[in-house]
Amino acid sequence: MGNNSRAIFSLFLVVAICAAILITPGIAHDDQPPPRSQFPPDFPIDLEKCWSSLFNTQGCVFELLKSVFSGQFGNVGVACCKAFSTIDANCWPHMFPLNPFFPPLLKDNCAHIVPNSPTHK
Repeated sequence: MGNNSRAIFSLFLVVAICAAILITPGIAHDDQPPPRSQFPPDFPIDLEKCWSSLFNTQGCVFELLKSVFSGQFGNVGVACCKAFSTIDANCWPHMFPLNPFFPPLLKDNCAHIVPNSPTHK
């Protein structure tokens, strides 16, 4: 009788664990709070807003990172230059804190690629 009760208990335990695994993710998924910003609300610059135009232009972030690390601006296309020209100059020090010369250099380079883009904001 001892082996029989152990088998029933083991079967009950396996069923309970499987049910908990299958049911819990569905419940946890429904109770998640809405996504919030990674930055505190009193952060002076909205970095998500600063980067949004670049992330919305396909391949732009990759082109910019490639330019930052190579020092060559030939990789930056017209669409990326247009997106970069819309960024407020107050965002630049926060977007490129390790290379403060990159944004003005890219902005000047983009002025040659996109003729109507301003050289500085």
